[in-house]
Amino acid sequence: MVKPGDFLLTNSMSFGRPYIMETSGCIHDGWLVLSPKRADTSPDFFYHLLGSNAIYAEFERLAAGATVKNLNCELVRGVKIPLPPLAEQRRIAEVLDRAEALRAKRRAALAHLDTLTQSLFLDLFGDPVANDRNWPINSVGDFVAGFESGKSIVADDEDDTTSPYRVLKVSAVTSLDYRPEQSKALPPDYEPPASHIVRAGDLLFSRANTAELIGATAYVFKTPPNLLLPDKLWRFVWHQEPRADPHFVRYLFRQPKFRREVAQRASGTSGSMKNISQDKVLTIRTGLPPLDLQREFARRVSAVEKLKAAQRAALAELDALFATLQHRAFRGEL
Repeated sequence: MVKPGDFLLTNSMSFGRPYIMETSGCIHDGWLVLSPKRADTSPDFFYHLLGSNAIYAEFERLAAGATVKNLNCELVRGVKIPLPPLAEQRRIAEVLDRAEALRAKRRAALAHLDTLTQSLFLDLFGDPVANDRNWPINSVGDFVAGFESGKSIVADDEDDTTSPYRVLKVSAVTSLDYRPEQSKALPPDYEPPASHIVRAGDLLFSRANTAELIGATAYVFKTPPNLLLPDKLWRFVWHQEPRADPHFVRYLFRQPKFRREVAQRASGTSGSMKNISQDKVLTIRTGLPPLDLQREFARRVSAVEKLKAAQRAALAELDALFATLQHRAFRGEL
């Protein structure tokens, strides 16, 4: 049983993440519960301390298991922590709370901009899959020539020095934003075909994943020049005479009805990795608005993306500031 004010700590897989209970309930064996024992500990200070990089590094050092790492009560109980006087704990927690509030505002602004782009799409086009605006019906193959992919390569999660080239993980796309840091090092002396290299302006598509994540798209605004496509990610190939703007297609493929259609056409048993063939994607039928209206949407998307880039840069600065404050706070230097 747990009660409000108790701390929960994940003890396996994504271990060492703290949460504060706001209600009563029960926990299973994937959690540890830390109940207050002394009156001279601020819950807010303790929350920031448990979430700090220093304490997480200690949990990571202690966690047992080769593949799935786990914590247990004895390991956590033995971790040494700094515990300044209660008044100082509260002061530190207040400083970190203010910094975290600023980060939360930036994250909320980014989420709002994402919502704005989706609203722009629906305002201009309605739902092209349901075709409530009566656009001309087309197969995806009428405006997408096909897809290119890379190959399955044995890559190394840990070694960043073996090759100048890296191959993307599927997670580089599944968040719907291109994340080039989600990549793996390749074997020494690997020389990729030019067609496997990710380029700015690519629209990428996850052709193999779980039912919830298959069909995710991400646009490559910029990228390091040494990243490669794996076999589970496709790059869109366009007809010589374009009938669709990549940004329209990007958001078309994000529409819930379109994603469900992709998932339904994919092969694979329930709960397993699903795959979809090019033919099954290219034969999906949808309404297709005029190209000039699509390009107007792309122009507006470009303006929103500039705002998002500014917000991401500001958030990165706040993240760095928060990390510095956290580091100093738990070394007695704040």
